[in-house]
Amino acid sequence: MRASLYFYPTLRETPQDAHIASHRLMMRTGMITQVTSGIYTWLPLGLRVLSKIEQIVREEQDKAGSLEVLMPTIQPAELWKKSGRYDDYGKEMLRVTDRHEREMLYGPTAEEVITDIFARFVKSYRDLPKRFYNIQWKFRDEIRPRFGVMRGREFLMKDNYSFDLTLEGAKASYQAMLEAYVKTFARMDLTAIPVRADPGAIGGNLSHEFQVLAATGESEIFYDEAYETLDASTLTLERLQNLYAAADELHDPATCPVPPERLKTARGIEVGHVFYFGTKYSIPLGAFVMGPDGSQIPVEMGSYGIGISRLVAAIIEAHHDENGIIWPTSVAPFKVGLLNLKVKDVAVTQLCDELYGKLLEANMEVLYDDRDMGAGAKFADMDLIGLPWQLIVGPRSLESQRVELKNRRSGEKLELSWEDALKIVVG
Repeated sequence: MRASLYFYPTLRETPQDAHIASHRLMMRTGMITQVTSGIYTWLPLGLRVLSKIEQIVREEQDKAGSLEVLMPTIQPAELWKKSGRYDDYGKEMLRVTDRHEREMLYGPTAEEVITDIFARFVKSYRDLPKRFYNIQWKFRDEIRPRFGVMRGREFLMKDNYSFDLTLEGAKASYQAMLEAYVKTFARMDLTAIPVRADPGAIGGNLSHEFQVLAATGESEIFYDEAYETLDASTLTLERLQNLYAAADELHDPATCPVPPERLKTARGIEVGHVFYFGTKYSIPLGAFVMGPDGSQIPVEMGSYGIGISRLVAAIIEAHHDENGIIWPTSVAPFKVGLLNLKVKDVAVTQLCDELYGKLLEANMEVLYDDRDMGAGAKFADMDLIGLPWQLIVGPRSLESQRVELKNRRSGEKLELSWEDALKIVVG
């Protein structure tokens, strides 16, 4: 993409209402713009990152044996009355009435809808287990939306719902999602700790929330240092239940089982939540299957959420410096920024155009800054938006037959032949 044709309205000044790094940087890079309190338009740069995160989440859900569906944003109140949550959910739920005076709501979550679908179509234990996931926009009418997309009213979520015949099966689904989550967050260069959690409005008696470690996290968490050595191959439900990790509101120093030398503390940002809630929804919504002996058995259910739009902010909180964002390669909107430092110089532009073509031939995502503006502004913009690599070309490049390659994360700069620079970037 040529910057002269792209749209990323960068700001030099920090917006007054942006109080955390991710909100400031998302506004300054032109990733988002506010429509009204807690509701944002995702502009091209931000949407590319959002789509990258969504795809990573989708790939790991698919690998874990889950099936994608797309459920509606508007749901009938009737389903929520059957589950008993319609009156309990509170003012965060946006309630509406259609032209036929039917009570509807803008879904904050989708347990009722997916359970109703299951109840209508799945009738035998032979069809279990089943896991369905949905990536959809949600709405919760936060009383004080703040911190940009970190706590907005409209947000993009991945919800997964598991249906099993037995408690043992439900625990296997829970385990599969734990592993999928560890892999998902690792692909985004995030350290995420599964912390014991209050199940809240969704309900249930086995619940963990994944907290991304970041200095600017909204919660303080306490955890056994053994968590730092866990990966998807070593994280089992049994081990997780024997390891200690708790957010500040659930941490009691007097009863904490971890010795002081092993107890770590850090700030965390919640980006995912997993619940087991048994038959809480299957019984009232009629999700029964015929068991091996012919009896009707209510299915055991779990719910597993990831805040996809929230993850954009969490990644920025974990990966930025005083100059701007430092994107992990897996979610960067473009992998390389190509800077033409003298657009009006025909030879420089010819070399840049050639490099741009080579990068496109190699299927590289490149933002080519071909705007007619000063080098200082281009450097500042490129550091601000945080692409992993910067390929810098100016009049000196013609004289030396070399270009400058900058690694955004380390700040290291190398002068290389353009062939060698391309090998590093493409590799």
